[in-house]
Amino acid sequence: MSVPRLIALLVVLFAFVPPEIGVSAAAPAGPQVAQSEFAREAQIAAHFAPVFYQALGENPRSDYITNFNFDGDWRGDNNWVHAEDKNWPLKAFIYYSVVESVTHYFIHYAVFHPRDYKGGERKGALLSELIRQGAKRGSKFDPTGLAEEAVLAHENDMEGCLVVVKKMGANPTEERVVFVETLHHNNFSRYYAGEAPQGYETVKLEDQRPVLYIEPKGHGIEAFVGDAKQTGKKDFLRYSFTGTADDANNRPVCCDLDTTPCRESVGYSLMPMSTTLWAKAKAAPNTTYAETCDYSQVALSVLISKHRSDKKLRVGKVGCAFVGKVGGLNMARPPWGWFDKDERSRPLGRWFFDPATTVKEDFGLDESFSTTYLRVPFWAR
Repeated sequence: MSVPRLIALLVVLFAFVPPEIGVSAAAPAGPQVAQSEFAREAQIAAHFAPVFYQALGENPRSDYITNFNFDGDWRGDNNWVHAEDKNWPLKAFIYYSVVESVTHYFIHYAVFHPRDYKGGERKGALLSELIRQGAKRGSKFDPTGLAEEAVLAHENDMEGCLVVVKKMGANPTEERVVFVETLHHNNFSRYYAGEAPQGYETVKLEDQRPVLYIEPKGHGIEAFVGDAKQTGKKDFLRYSFTGTADDANNRPVCCDLDTTPCRESVGYSLMPMSTTLWAKAKAAPNTTYAETCDYSQVALSVLISKHRSDKKLRVGKVGCAFVGKVGGLNMARPPWGWFDKDERSRPLGRWFFDPATTVKEDFGLDESFSTTYLRVPFWAR
């Protein structure tokens, strides 16, 4: 058994939450039961945390995974510049949130990079600014607004995935990943873990950890298949959960995955969205988010005292786009701001706020797949 897998199993079996995950230092205030739920969610997120094959472009440092406040503040408009400053180590953190239905766990993982540099560090940013200004002046010729989304580069970048785990009984080590959805450039890809029906793709697992690919420069995430399109003429870093946030500058680079497999990983740690990205989204004044979205109320089915209850939970106005001044303006979004540009009929935020209903529709599942949650999610507490 691999060391990272052993660590995760110990976390689950002995109900121990490593300080590196952030629970002991950042757990929300409240009664003991809330602390217990928070710790359990951290254990689940650690147990199924994906393996990420991060491809590297001409500026590898801009492809290192890190946390939004890697530079010691939560300002969004200085991350592009600070990403180049080696005085700020880019330690590997990934954000998570967990909700639980009667039959499944739904784990969102969000991956942050200080730069999306499609088109190159300088040329991409400059061309993006020209496209943005052109779209602004000629908006009557672009009624869809998609030109704004097509910019080649922008400050801050956040993409990620949703891992769906089927409950198999009282023993948490028997639970199985069944579905994975990933985000790449305002499109979701959907995968079965294992044999897939016609029309669907599959994602590989390593000890129930999805194996995912992150493209260089633009950082879209897909299942890792190891074909020439993904691996050709690229260097890689392999990121895996260890509970410790490594500095990628100090880890080995994998070259030519066709002949040289990654034998070492950059270890990453997990940080809860509830006390980081979400807390900042509700703050005022705000230097992290430039735009807010009004989500009003979200209707969910929740199990209360063993009885199903339909509840309307208020979300209201929260930050939904990070401040970003280089290239495309305020282009990066947290998970509740993600959407598929080909599915605009869906309410913004449902992929995050109601993953059970979303996944049931996406995969055409029957009534054995429950959309009733066992408790109110953190964003409504």
